[in-house]
Amino acid sequence: MELSRRDALAALAAVGVAGGGALALSATDDDSGDTATSGDERGSGGSTDDTGQGGDSPTDGPITAEDLDALTAVAETVYPSEVEGVESFVTAFVRGRSNAQPDHAAGVAEAVGYLMEWTDAWYDEAFASLDPTDREEALDRMGVREADPDPAGTDAERVRYYVVNELLFALYSSPTGGELVGIENPQGHPGGTESYRRGPNG
Repeated sequence: MELSRRDALAALAAVGVAGGGALALSATDDDSGDTATSGDERGSGGSTDDTGQGGDSPTDGPITAEDLDALTAVAETVYPSEVEGVESFVTAFVRGRSNAQPDHAAGVAEAVGYLMEWTDAWYDEAFASLDPTDREEALDRMGVREADPDPAGTDAERVRYYVVNELLFALYSSPTGGELVGIENPQGHPGGTESYRRGPNG
């Protein structure tokens, strides 16, 4: 099942983003699967990303290219295996929300920063560079499997809230994600590593 721009727009609308989402999608190649490459410094501006736009693009916000790499890797880990077009979908959704809701995006960036620091300490490698099995193991060992989503909680709880649940909500609030689990308007978030691959159930 291929995620599209329409899916990203629907997911952005579900979190109250309209204009910012349109800007994000206009700066993203349609279904190309390309995202910005790693190497941008956090908070830097003026660099060029995959969209061909300068780093001062209104869709950049506090999210760096390295953050996008990690978020895409998490999505590839927790999304059902039959979902395609993950990279472009995550890029459009994250950038659109970052542009419209920078305070929330700052929380995402902080949680992703912890995820990357933890992975580097335990695996001596970036999360996005881990193989699929190690990515899932890393989330499990970090405690994300059992953590309650809490934006003001422990590191694992914030990763669950700002990273895992953020990405799952985006997927299951999209038309393709809703079709995948047989629901039009999904509510809530799944819990547990196995349920990462199932839609919300009430």
